[in-house]
Amino acid sequence: MTLFEMSDYSLNLQRFPRTGDDSALQAWDAADEYLLQQEIPQGPVFVFNDNFGALTCALVHQGRQVWHISDSLNSQQSAQQNLALNGLDESNVTFIDSMTALPLTPAVVLIKVPKTLALLEFQLGTLREVLQPETVIIAGAKAKDIHNSTLALFERIIGETKTSLAKKKARLIFSRFTVAEMTLRDVTERWPLEGTPYIIHNHANVFSRQSLDIGARFFMRHLPRGLEGDIIDLGCGNGVIGLKALADNPDACVHFVDESWMAVASAQINAETNLPHELSRCRFTVNNVLSGFAPDSYSAVLCNPPFHQQNAITEHVAWQMFRDAFRCLQYGGELRIVANRHLDHDRKLKKLFGNCQVVGSDTKFVVLRSVKLR
Repeated sequence: MTLFEMSDYSLNLQRFPRTGDDSALQAWDAADEYLLQQEIPQGPVFVFNDNFGALTCALVHQGRQVWHISDSLNSQQSAQQNLALNGLDESNVTFIDSMTALPLTPAVVLIKVPKTLALLEFQLGTLREVLQPETVIIAGAKAKDIHNSTLALFERIIGETKTSLAKKKARLIFSRFTVAEMTLRDVTERWPLEGTPYIIHNHANVFSRQSLDIGARFFMRHLPRGLEGDIIDLGCGNGVIGLKALADNPDACVHFVDESWMAVASAQINAETNLPHELSRCRFTVNNVLSGFAPDSYSAVLCNPPFHQQNAITEHVAWQMFRDAFRCLQYGGELRIVANRHLDHDRKLKKLFGNCQVVGSDTKFVVLRSVKLR
């Protein structure tokens, strides 16, 4: 838990999911502070990409009506957790996912600039549909993360744009809606999946948007075959691992699970487009890892676990994936992962499962398999 202190109030904030060492990672940054120091008019406030709810909580504390807009279920749940932690009324917040149209014209738009430029382009494009010339638009990020390409997007899609001086290594972008008409491009990428007849579709916020990433390419050579029951593609992204599992395990059902709405939507498009006759064996779920999934029920969990959350290097998300997989696997079921060799996941899996087998390896990656035993 960290104390987020403004001039006349303070908030207790936690990251979500919880980490083992809450003191090591803050749930807010200098860009949050800088944004909240600006004079903003009364009226509806849209907040984009508020990773842990610092902006949302501060604005609700000020008595504002907030629309929290994100592609991350975990960001929504983090904001809900921190609203409750500070005794703030969640009814003052409307949560909107990235695949839902914006419902009204805001008085103010606050944007935490995302790491993915394509996501920013998508969000600015959807925002154009509801803006008025008097809408106040302010974006913030670490100064090193605001590039000429970032400013060019605001100028092309929104209009007149300027930046602030840096403060505590953060910088703001001020933009006015002056571009009356323009044709927006489709930021969904499409590319052929090598070695298959599949065409892969990637929405704006999906990892490795323009080609198959090298970890997934290696993993696809070491996936299980001939399984029955239910297989989970955990952290599915665009769903290429699940598609391969669907094709190689004709008696199994595949669950595509991710905390990103755009990832799950991409996986669903890819299943519908490439294996339409197998849709009855597919399930698509936006979820925080495997929270709410039944214990002792699944034949296999396939996963390419992350080793970061937003800009922070951390293994706690991978650990949660491993623990949830262990809980949900049936006895005799397996967790199979691909990871960078240096991450030492084999030691973690041996501690959790009591066993770990190397299925494949090269100079960069290793595929590991652990079985849930009685």
